[in-house]
Amino acid sequence: MSRREKGPVVFACPMHPEVVSEQAGHCPDCGMKLLPAQLVAEAGGHEHGVHEHAAAGGIEWEDDMVAVNRLTTPANMRWKIIDRETDAENAAIDWQFRVGDQVKIRLLNEMAGDHPMHHPFHVHGAGRFLVLARDDVAEPNLVWKDTVLVRTGETVDILLDVTNVGRWMAHCHIAEHHESGMMFSFNVAP
Repeated sequence: MSRREKGPVVFACPMHPEVVSEQAGHCPDCGMKLLPAQLVAEAGGHEHGVHEHAAAGGIEWEDDMVAVNRLTTPANMRWKIIDRETDAENAAIDWQFRVGDQVKIRLLNEMAGDHPMHHPFHVHGAGRFLVLARDDVAEPNLVWKDTVLVRTGETVDILLDVTNVGRWMAHCHIAEHHESGMMFSFNVAP
């Protein structure tokens, strides 16, 4: 019988390995989901010893969770976009728009996941959008976009200006994430 099987499971924060708990939950320092401490130890914990999500470079291989990245595979990680109004996930999201609609969309990149990180959210040809605010702070430079980086723990409000009829896609622009399911299609009627 291994030591792990004899006693209760201890959980730790991958970003703050010194934060431990006998119950599953979230780190009080950063909000990240606590993982079994043995997994955190095997991964080597957080390489920098400091929580720097806001300062991370913004792309997966430059984030500050190198050890957790090495353990993350399509077999143990499923990336999701969730419509909080319907609780639909990924391909089950069923948005319906009409040309001329202007739709305010709130994008929330929660810290409470297994592996919080930045996600570039991209909308295909249905139209274009403006970033209105980040964490309720008005965006000073209003320019039309089709992709916005939603940083870890950040809330971004966008205004989608629907201009093109068809079936369109929205997804995380990191290939491993949309291939794992972090995308959905939506319809635009005339």
